[in-house]
Amino acid sequence: MSASRSGDKHLSDALVVVEDLHVTLGGQPILRGLYARIAQGKITALIGLNGSGKTTFLRALLGEVPYTGTIEYHCGHDHSRRQPRHIGYVPQRLLFDTGLPLTVRELVGLATQKKPVFLGFGRQARRNAEQLLERVWAEHLLDRPVACLSGGELQRVLLGLALEPAPELLLLDEPAAGIDFKQQGDFYGLLDRINRETGVTVLLVSHDLSIVTHHAHHVLCLKSGRIECEGSPQTILSGEMISRIFGEDKALYTHEAHKHTTPSNA
Repeated sequence: MSASRSGDKHLSDALVVVEDLHVTLGGQPILRGLYARIAQGKITALIGLNGSGKTTFLRALLGEVPYTGTIEYHCGHDHSRRQPRHIGYVPQRLLFDTGLPLTVRELVGLATQKKPVFLGFGRQARRNAEQLLERVWAEHLLDRPVACLSGGELQRVLLGLALEPAPELLLLDEPAAGIDFKQQGDFYGLLDRINRETGVTVLLVSHDLSIVTHHAHHVLCLKSGRIECEGSPQTILSGEMISRIFGEDKALYTHEAHKHTTPSNA
């Protein structure tokens, strides 16, 4: 199904409506007239080849790159408000100096506490940090050095930070890339639970089509800066569509870590 203009979709079903989005960086066009609707309360997966513009699309939603066209937010029941109160973001990786003697508690404090961390943590700040990590089943990591975390553990911490304060839109850019299949399954199972329990709208970039199959409600296929097709995972991740987006030699494999999971709200 073509995503072009998608005029048959009701705005009340969309948290984000994107029309004729163009982004040019370094003199090179990256997004070339992109139309999309991000369904409210659902997990939408964004797929496409490297260089198709996936990360640039997320950056445009975050307001980090200049663009032309329109991005409208229809938040909650107040459709007059065109910007969300908060957008959560989980990057593919966090770059930091591994030599810094920083604990997870201190990292959380840096991100959430108003007073300088070197002045210490009050009782409320400590409790807030504990509650933040309890949401993502990571409270046991509070006093662990950040440099000693596994990839999966660090992504859990970043997910917890992205959920504070409660976002209306959660963006994830290949958040489980580089971690093993078991940790990937745990991470995306946690994301399913958060989506189901809080109703947060999720836009997820992933190259792993097995993850998309088992955890997304809707799929947007990006090719050469435009949405080439969209639909349910069952419709989009067929042989014909995969060849159309990724090339004829691309196949879909199911990892053991994802075989027994199902998408929330399915």
